[in-house]
Amino acid sequence: MKRILTAVVLIPVVLLIVFKAPLWLFALVVAAIIVLALYEYLNIAKAGDVQPVRWLTYLVSVLMVLGLLWLSTDLAYMAFPWRWGIIFSPALLLLLPVVFGAPIVFRKDMKGSLQAAAASCFGVLYIAVSLGLLVPMRHSPGSEYLVLFILFSVWGGDIAAYYAGRSLGRHKLAPAVSPNKTWEGAIASVIASMGIAALVFYYRGWINSLFRPHHEEPISFTTDFTWTSILVLGLITNIAAQLGDLFESALKRGAGVKDSGTLLPGHGGLLDRIDALLFAIPVVWYYAAFSGLLRPYHFYHLVTP
Repeated sequence: MKRILTAVVLIPVVLLIVFKAPLWLFALVVAAIIVLALYEYLNIAKAGDVQPVRWLTYLVSVLMVLGLLWLSTDLAYMAFPWRWGIIFSPALLLLLPVVFGAPIVFRKDMKGSLQAAAASCFGVLYIAVSLGLLVPMRHSPGSEYLVLFILFSVWGGDIAAYYAGRSLGRHKLAPAVSPNKTWEGAIASVIASMGIAALVFYYRGWINSLFRPHHEEPISFTTDFTWTSILVLGLITNIAAQLGDLFESALKRGAGVKDSGTLLPGHGGLLDRIDALLFAIPVVWYYAAFSGLLRPYHFYHLVTP
């Protein structure tokens, strides 16, 4: 009952923020979720006898979100026209070992130095960068529906896997990590996600109109999307989401932890609820960017007078 009540309360709140919150508030909420999820992640690392650089992990993660927010503004576009290259510049990512390696040098106890620096770097990439991508994605004219697709794909896939697994499940998917998950449930989850992809894409115009602020479709920008590409999006998103769920379970089992936390009654910790999103978001981002489903905010200015 607690699980159902928590979902009934949280889902409308999440959708309200996704659709109606100003971009700065949306980014602030994303940053808060990142900090809470990092808290649970770092506790899992500690339970596994790893001592990450906690304060710096929080700081870099918040700065990551603020940077993504700033890079979505007109001011940033005037300063850095090639915004896409800057956000994911390999040179910037290569600085993470330096950022998290430097504080390790000044520790008195050098035991577990590699694990500490690696866990901190991974926390930023795993949680902050992944969730942070929702900020520019929500601010992409004509592509806002992708945010809703990610949420519905994960939620719908979980529901389909749960009921199909209970009624039809016979073959274990990953017994060492999650004994209750089955191949039958996984297949049902994939089918549900592909159906959701088709529905969300079909109604994308109406869904985009619900966002605040609403960007009109750039008239001079047209792309012929095939249903195959949309179904592939549903397929790879679901596979990534299921792997994300299993990966977080593997982290907990490796550290001897049952739940990532107790923040959400009936659901465990926040990380337990968003683990699938953490793998699904970057997969959707890159697939949509390369396929043309994702339109950068400033492309809108380039194709309209």
